[in-house]
Formats: sequence, C-alpha cells, structure tokens
Amino acid sequence: MDEQNPYRGPDAAVAEFSSADELAGRGARLGAAIIDMIIMLVVLIPVMFIGGYFDMINEAMATGAQPGLATGLMWNLISIVIFVVLQFFPLNASGQTWGKKVLKVKIVDMQGNKPDMTKLMGIRYVLVYAISCIPFIGGILYLINVLMIFRNDRRCAHDLIAGTKVVHAD
Repeated sequence: MDEQNPYRGPDAAVAEFSSADELAGRGARLGAAIIDMIIMLVVLIPVMFIGGYFDMINEAMATGAQPGLATGLMWNLISIVIFVVLQFFPLNASGQTWGKKVLKVKIVDMQGNKPDMTKLMGIRYVLVYAISCIPFIGGILYLINVLMIFRNDRRCAHDLIAGTKVVHAD
C-alpha cells in the first residue's frame, strides 16, 4: 500500500531562478537616479558657468525679464548631449548608467536581454527628457512618469514606452 508521507518534500519541479529575473527595488532605482544626477551636475554646472548661463540668469533677475525660450531650449539640448556623452559607454556595454552600476541594477528588455541602444537612448532617455522640457506641462508629465514606479511591475512610463524593465544585475 502506498501511503502519503506528510514530511516528504513536494514533487514539483523547481525552475532555475536568476537574480536578473528579479525586479530592482524602488530604493535602488531612486539611488541610481540620484547618483546619475550628481554626476550630471558635476559636469553640467561648470559648463553652465563657462557658457554664461548664470550671468544671463542674474541679468534677467536684475531687469525683471525672463530668459528666452530659445535660450532654455539651447541649455536643455546641451544637457541632453552631456547626458549622452556621460552615459553612452556604460549603457552600451551593460545596459547600466554609472549609478545603476554602483547599485548593481540594469536595464533589460522584456525578454531579459540588453536593449537596443537606439531604443534605450532615443526613447527611454532622450525622448522622455525632451518631453519633460515642454514648458508647464512637461514637469507634470515627468512627475507622472516617475510616479508610475509605484505600479506592481515597478515600471515607469519611460520603461513602458521603451519596452524595458530594471532588474538586479548578476
């Protein structure tokens, strides 16, 4: 007679699990974004100083004028170029920004592979940043983008648009 042993382990097959399958935590993503922002500011602030941005702002404040739209667009374009120069190498090599490398998380496509660089830089970063630069509405759209991290799948709007997710790096 074949009796059931209540202490016997289950017969279910256990699938292999990789840490790359596990979504990165919200804190790790925030930390990586903060590190990337600090790196960006360390490079961008001297460029802004040398380029006369702060003099222009001080002059505008003294006269009560607003800096022109073209000036704002030019500095946004400069910051996008600096971001691409700073982050292209690590993103191309491993799907990680410098901040993501430090915190051991990476960007992958929905199949777990390193995403296409055109899609990664063009859609996930540059397009979303360009939208955030739209006066008035851009800030609201960017806030909505970031707040989507609180969904169950922890994917922001830029992840949904680019077909990516952020996971733990092996």
